[in-house]
Amino acid sequence: MNPDINCDIGERIGDDTSSAGMDELIMPFISSANIACGYHAGDSKTMWQTVETAIKHKVLIGAHPSFFDRKNFGRTEMNVEKEEIYDLVSQQLIILDEIASGLGAKLNHVKPHGALYNMSARDAVLANTIAKAVKDFDSNLILFGLSGSHSMSEAKAIGLQTASEVFADRTYQDDGSLTPRSQPNALIEDTNKAVQQVLQMTKEGTVTTVSGKIISIVAETICIHGDGKHAVEFAKAIHNAIRL
Repeated sequence: MNPDINCDIGERIGDDTSSAGMDELIMPFISSANIACGYHAGDSKTMWQTVETAIKHKVLIGAHPSFFDRKNFGRTEMNVEKEEIYDLVSQQLIILDEIASGLGAKLNHVKPHGALYNMSARDAVLANTIAKAVKDFDSNLILFGLSGSHSMSEAKAIGLQTASEVFADRTYQDDGSLTPRSQPNALIEDTNKAVQQVLQMTKEGTVTTVSGKIISIVAETICIHGDGKHAVEFAKAIHNAIRL
């Protein structure tokens, strides 16, 4: 079975309508959409339109919760009590679920965004809190998280379904973490490199790190960032490559 291709989507900020056009273009090449819930980007109108587009293309609908931080696009780490983390994840699931339900659709999965995602990958307590919030909301939901991280192990420990995520457009460190965006070479911007990394991860179960080390990785869902400069090009090329 071909691996899932997911995309972070519905991330419009203010009056910028360009992201909606990109979302429409990328939908035919993905199988799961991680839809911003308004805390780092998006709004009710954008969520509604994105869910409609996902339904049109038979793409699975997921929530993409984050810290409440539109100024920094949810990519700045915050010191927040676990009770607040539980609440902010729960609130965002409620928001998107109401919109999806209004259109006759159901949520399939949850993927934390940005700093919340990266922090939960390395912090077992935070990962457990997020997993509990997801399971308490709907135990049938699937949690997407960084392959080999606390996000996956803590979710599995409480019986939540998981999908180990790998990235087409990001480079890796030797410990399996993503290269921070603040560092050089964090992003992959060449289509051929992105495709080759995906094929290595999906077919060989490994990835080559920035230092040249080959490490093991579990690739159950492949992420393409919808705000990337080459998102549509990457999605089309990867969609075609993994289905050959």
